[in-house]
Amino acid sequence: MKNILLVCAAGMSTSMLVNKMEQAAINSNEEVTIRATSGGDIQKYIGEADVLLLGPQVSYLKSDYKKQYESQGIPVEVINSVDYGTMNGKKVLDWALELINSK
Repeated sequence: MKNILLVCAAGMSTSMLVNKMEQAAINSNEEVTIRATSGGDIQKYIGEADVLLLGPQVSYLKSDYKKQYESQGIPVEVINSVDYGTMNGKKVLDWALELINSK
């Protein structure tokens, strides 16, 4: 089971993307757990994460999170703003899995 954690300002907009990603995972028979949270609640879930994806609106957190979490083997990246805006769950899921598999 792979664990994907998405972070945005309040955890709301990423929740919609999580739904799209979960549907894409079902369609491709991928076993994943995908969570959305706000930056303030990241500590609740980071211990289980295999990858940390940031919503474009919190891209300014990338360097801080890279310093904190990449040393723990958790890739940290910002979701492409077009994929985020169009809620392209399949593309974001495929990219997250690629990041997990390349670590």
